[in-house]
Amino acid sequence: MAAENSPLRVGIAGHIHLAPGSERPIADALRVELGRLSDRPVHGVTCLADGTDQIFARVVLATGGTYEVILPALDYRDTITAASRADFDELLGRASGIIHTGHHHSDTAAYVAANQELLSRVQWLVAVWDGSPGCHAASTDRTVEAARQRGIPTTILWPAQARRA
Repeated sequence: MAAENSPLRVGIAGHIHLAPGSERPIADALRVELGRLSDRPVHGVTCLADGTDQIFARVVLATGGTYEVILPALDYRDTITAASRADFDELLGRASGIIHTGHHHSDTAAYVAANQELLSRVQWLVAVWDGSPGCHAASTDRTVEAARQRGIPTTILWPAQARRA
């Protein structure tokens, strides 16, 4: 998978709006998957969106890995819910690197650019996805399809206890 001494670079895509009680089963599934993918800590790539992305960042840290953050736009922090903003700030501060797409406003074009940047930086994609089609060009289903078109191995996770809000 990864070179002998370099960590496997794993990207995350997934649902933002998760129902209460979904975080733990998703974190557990991510922990198992990251352990299956590599016998050493991984290097994650994430946008740190609410929900899946922030859960992923915490799991990566808990398993001894590192991650970089792709910020879709200059105003991206403002799109994070107030309830998750402190977590976003804390996790952003723990990132090994921050990449900006060059967009000024968080809109579909910025999110598509962020997803494309993410895919250009990973060796594997993990998607926390219930299989439902998305409603815009930056939806999880579109990111999964783009990864597959690029030949990036992709794992889909959706624990039985997970629910969308």
